[in-house]
Amino acid sequence: MKYWLFKSEPFKWSWDQQKAKGDVGEEWDGIRNYQARNFMRDMKVGDRGFFYHSNEGLEVVGIIEVSAESAPDTTTDDERWDCVHIRALTDMPRHVTLKEVKATEALADMSLVTSMRLSVQPVKEDEWMLVCKMGGLDGKTLKPL
Repeated sequence: MKYWLFKSEPFKWSWDQQKAKGDVGEEWDGIRNYQARNFMRDMKVGDRGFFYHSNEGLEVVGIIEVSAESAPDTTTDDERWDCVHIRALTDMPRHVTLKEVKATEALADMSLVTSMRLSVQPVKEDEWMLVCKMGGLDGKTLKPL
């Protein structure tokens, strides 16, 4: 299993909207960055990710799971663009802010800190475990600590 971070501006697509999609999940469409697209092409069903509110909040608010692998983005006829489907798994009991991530030395190399503009990015396993712990979750079971 690999780990990822998905950024969304809450006024465009919020965590509450994602949760409302239930087990069906939602296409993570509209990504027009080659690196982010390539990350999605690497994703497998069952990979997990942080759902991050950008611009407003600047915080990890939930955990998602990839529910369908990369396929053509239905919001465009341009065949260069693919996307995955994701579904909400659980709320982050305590939101983890960008400020907290930046203040944590062990997360200094996290893509969220070094590649802030990228809307889909990889998360290393040790980063995953630490951010989950900061948010009050066991990173393996996703159960509250």
